[in-house]
Amino acid sequence: MPEATPLPTNPSASRAAGPGTGTEPPHPLDNPARASLTGPHAHFAQRRGRILRYHPDVTPWLALPDAPEAQDWADVAALAGPGSPVTLTAFREPPPADWEIVFQADGVQLVDDSVDAAPDPEARLLGPADVPEMLDLVERTRPGPFLPRTVELGTYLGIRRSGVLVAMAGERLHPPGWTEISGVCTDGSVRGQGLASRLVRAVAHGIRERGETPFLHAAGSNTSAIRLYESLGFTLRRRTAFLSALVPADAVPAADARTRDRGTGSLEHVGR
Repeated sequence: MPEATPLPTNPSASRAAGPGTGTEPPHPLDNPARASLTGPHAHFAQRRGRILRYHPDVTPWLALPDAPEAQDWADVAALAGPGSPVTLTAFREPPPADWEIVFQADGVQLVDDSVDAAPDPEARLLGPADVPEMLDLVERTRPGPFLPRTVELGTYLGIRRSGVLVAMAGERLHPPGWTEISGVCTDGSVRGQGLASRLVRAVAHGIRERGETPFLHAAGSNTSAIRLYESLGFTLRRRTAFLSALVPADAVPAADARTRDRGTGSLEHVGR
C-alpha cells in the first residue's frame, strides 16, 4: 500500500481533516456507518441500546459507539443473534475474547480533492428491476458487500454492452455532507476500457450536484484500486480497518436496565 499522501490545503481537504484534538467534535468520516445511521440513513436503521445497524438485506455494516463497553457488545449479540456475523468498518479494537474473528484487514479512506467529476453519456440509472443483473455482476467481480436492497442506499449507474450489464458504481454510506462511492466493478471482458473511471466520475458528479463531497474506502492491499482512485483526484484521509466476527453460538441476550424497564428485550426499528 502506498505511503500516506499529505493532506491538501484546499477547503475540501480541510473539511476532511482527521480526528482533531481538544474539544473538536468527531468528524463524520471517523465513524461513517454511525454518522450515516444517525443522519441521512436513519430510515434504514435497526437499534438496540447504543448499537445501530443497517437492515440485514441492505448492507451488513453495524455501528458501535466510539468506545464500546461490555453492555454494547451484549446489545450487538442480541441485535445480530447467536452465530451471526457482525461487520464493522473504521474499527480496530478487538471484540470480546469468545467472538471468532473471520475477517480482518487494513484499509484506506480516500476523499475527493480534485476529481474531474462529470456525467457520462453511456451511464444509465440502475434500480430495483436491475438487481438480479447487479448481483450477477458482483458475483463475477467481488467488489465487496452488495445485497438485494443495497441499491436503495443511493444512486447506482451502470454501463451495458449488447444489453448486458458490464460495469457499475454507486453510493453507499451517507454521513451528513458526504457520500461514499462503492460497488465499483467491471466485468473482465471489458477491463482496460476505463469504464470504472468514467462511472466513478459520473457518480461523483451527482454527489457534488447535491452539495456533498464524495469519499470511498479500499482495502489496503488493493494497490491497483488505490492508484486508480488517486489518479482520479482522490487523496488519502486516513488509514482504517475492516472487521467481521461471529457472535458466539451460545450468546444469550443480557438483561439490563432498558429491558427491565420495558419488560422486553426490545429491537427498535427506525423506519423501514
